[in-house]
Amino acid sequence: RVLMNNAVDAVNAPKAVGHYPHARRLDNMLFLSGIGPRSPSDDSIPGNQYSIAGELTDYDISAQCHSVVANVKAVLEASEYTWQDLVDVTVYLTNMRSDFSIYNAIWAEYFPDAAMAPCRTTIGITALPTPIAIELKCIAAKQEKPACC
Repeated sequence: RVLMNNAVDAVNAPKAVGHYPHARRLDNMLFLSGIGPRSPSDDSIPGNQYSIAGELTDYDISAQCHSVVANVKAVLEASEYTWQDLVDVTVYLTNMRSDFSIYNAIWAEYFPDAAMAPCRTTIGITALPTPIAIELKCIAAKQEKPACC
């Protein structure tokens, strides 16, 4: 639902890990906060494997990629936007060397026509606030309707 101050609370997306909304609308633009692959139902991270001591031992970037897309779609839908309304995406990967090619292939599944895909920047970083390997920061825009006769 869209709140009076243009902030968006997407009930079908995982709760934010900090003190901020899922997104904020300004005119025809929608600015999403960083969205990760955590499960909306139980906050688990798809594909993560842990030792008996609770230390992260491995992760599945493919599972996390598909989950982060589902979470972005949930925020877009709660905002009355669609996947096709995305115009710019910043991707944060914690292991650029190992994960970029997998992420790039999955991106192409969701955007098979590169000319219709949003602009994208991919940044390699050392860590994210939770044990996730990917986060997306997105901007969407509704097409302005042409003036009628």
